[in-house]
Amino acid sequence: MSLEQTINNDIKTAMLAKDKLRLETLRSIKAGILLAKTAENATEITEDFEIKMLQKMAKQRKESATIYSRQNRPELAEKELAEAEIIEQYLPQQLSEEEITDELKKIIAGIGATSAKDMRKVMGAANKQFAGKADGRLIAETVKKLLS
Repeated sequence: MSLEQTINNDIKTAMLAKDKLRLETLRSIKAGILLAKTAENATEITEDFEIKMLQKMAKQRKESATIYSRQNRPELAEKELAEAEIIEQYLPQQLSEEEITDELKKIIAGIGATSAKDMRKVMGAANKQFAGKADGRLIAETVKKLLS
């Protein structure tokens, strides 16, 4: 089942359950999908695009929560974090730090990287392999540690 169909079914479920926060979050995901579909140069929406869109939405919610926390607005920060959690339920299972480190060691060995100068090559291969399964910032930090 496509993400759009899943979201539509979950919207109906949230309506019946009268879960206002979940309904609002699911509607924002649906709006993102519709915007992507009706964009001027829109092509078919792929699973990779859906994952990137969801990651971006979750990241935006987390950044907003951080800003709200700094501004001493905990009620708004909690709402944003709750929305991010709902969005993350539709993302693939994230890899642990250990799994990322093990895979990065294999990538580094396969490329033959030995210093920080090779970071670009390693990051290119890592981003392709970990697409949607790991945070880019965590990947970059781990690569830096392994290459230094």
